[in-house]
Order: sequence, then C-alpha cells, then structure tokens
Amino acid sequence: MLVTGPNGAGKTNLLESLHVGTQGFSPRTRADAQLVRFGREAARVALRGDRAGVAVQLEVTLELGSGKRATLNGARLRAAEQLRQEVTTLVFTPDRLVVVKGGPAARRAYFDRVLGRLAPARAGLSAEYGAAVGQRNAALRRVSQGLSSREALGPWNDQVSRLGTALVVARHDTVAALQPRFAERAGELGLPQAELRYEGEAPTAQELEERVERDLERGTTGLGPHLDDLGVLSQGRDLRVFGSQGEQRLAVLALLLGEAEVLEERRGTRPLLLLDDVLSELDPDRRRILADRLRASGQALVTSASRNALPGEAAQTVEVSQRGDGTSEATAA
Repeated sequence: MLVTGPNGAGKTNLLESLHVGTQGFSPRTRADAQLVRFGREAARVALRGDRAGVAVQLEVTLELGSGKRATLNGARLRAAEQLRQEVTTLVFTPDRLVVVKGGPAARRAYFDRVLGRLAPARAGLSAEYGAAVGQRNAALRRVSQGLSSREALGPWNDQVSRLGTALVVARHDTVAALQPRFAERAGELGLPQAELRYEGEAPTAQELEERVERDLERGTTGLGPHLDDLGVLSQGRDLRVFGSQGEQRLAVLALLLGEAEVLEERRGTRPLLLLDDVLSELDPDRRRILADRLRASGQALVTSASRNALPGEAAQTVEVSQRGDGTSEATAA
C-alpha cells in the first residue's frame, strides 16, 4: 500500500496509528498523552484484518488520566503491549538510522528488541540483566559509603554473571539468525559483503570480584554486556564510522527486511511492514529493488509525498489530505 499526500497532511500519523493499533505503543514516543489530539480527552484506533485466514479485530483506546486499554477480538488484554505477542509489526522511520550511526546503546537496544521478537521466551533477559546491574551498582554505593560490607556484593556478582551469560548467548543467537538474510537483502540493495558482528563475552563472578576496587571508585559495574557494541559492516568497513548516510539507510532497511523473513519462517505469518519516507534518499534502481522485495514480502505500507516515488503499481494507493479544521482524511485513490 502506498500512502501519499503533501507534507504535513498526516501520512506519518496514519502509519503511527497502525503501529499503536498492532503493537500497543508508538514508535515515536512512549508518552501516550502525545498521541491524543490537542483539545481532546481520548483517542481510539480500531483495526480489522486477516491472519492466516482468520479474522482479527484490534482496538486500542487512550484516555488522558486513565491510561490505555486494548482488546483483541473483543477480549480485554491486561496491557496494550500484549498485542506484540499476537501481531508482528516492523517499522522504518528516518530516525531509525540511529541503529547504525548512533552510539552502542542504540544498537544494543535495537538488537535486544529483535531478540525479543525472534525468541519471545528470552524477551525479558535484557531487562532482567539491567535490573541486576542496577542492584549491584546500588550495592557498590552502599559499600563505598560504609553502609554495607563487601560480602554483600557476592550474590550480585553471581546474578550479573548468570544473567549476563544468558544475554550474551541470546545476542549471539540473534546475530547468527539475522546474518544470512541481512547479508542477502543488503547485497540486493547494493551493500556488498554486509556483516553483523558481536564479540561480547559475559564476565564471570570471579572477574567481577577482581575488579571490585575499580567499580567502588566509579560506583558502577565496569564489565559486562551492558557495555558491549554490535557492529554493522560492509566489506569490512564499520558503517557507523565509514559509511555514508545512504549506506546506513540501506543497512537499516536490510536489517528490517531480513528480520521480517526470519520472523515469517519462525511464526508462519508475515509481519506488517511500515515504511515512512523510505524512498526519499534512494536512487531509482534501489527504489525498484526495494519495491520488488516488498511485493514479495507480504503486506507493507509505504508513505511518500509523491505518487511516482514507488516504481510500478501499488496494490492500493491512499491519499491523505488535511481538512479545514486541521484533521486528516484518507481516501482510496
């Protein structure tokens, strides 16, 4: 589906509403109040679709001061974010380039989210490990202030080591699962010999104990996968440092397309792809390659200010325009 219209008409709002309606949260902000129109007290997203021949109905309601509610086929969910377990949606927005061009924290966060989508049973590992590190850091501060003994660090050394080992293994598994598809899609888009690289190793409890003096001085845990980085490379070049913005964009697209294929293999259904302003910096050849890949990848929504930006005919074109009262209107073209 191609969503087109002038800048500011509401194309990105439509894409964002689909993400909220299928995942329970916005890809732009975690402040739900920002999703409600100025001057209004509530917002609602209602979607109907088909998954493997079975009808699916999703609804998310946001009320200022009352939180967020979601239903799946009429049944109330405990939390709106539970929708992620039922429907898979992957999104590209221009700020997603931070996955490649940003710092290590952005890449860790991205790949840990991928980890959770590919292996839902391991989805909580990153948060659990982060909580253990936070507890160890708090214990370090208590020891340095004379409020606790060094022996109190022992259990947290064990916990950080155990959960860190599980997280490192899960990240290695995630990179191994993504690598073949990522390299194929990147190669199609003109990014040769693309590679994902992760060389993290979890600290042992003994290693954590041996660096206690340094950690006490700094008040933080200075060893573990919370400090790791993941490389995105092409022909051996780290694209964060040596890649152009165009190459960084291609790498993020290849990551998204590769993950979509792995998810389809594992779950048996194709993810919904939401691509916002993805075509603006691609040359005609790469636009054609991407368009062909999207047509073979299931349902995708692409926004563009130009109807001619997407090569070939879209299965459906929707035009978004702004009414006189400032609201947006979408009509099938």
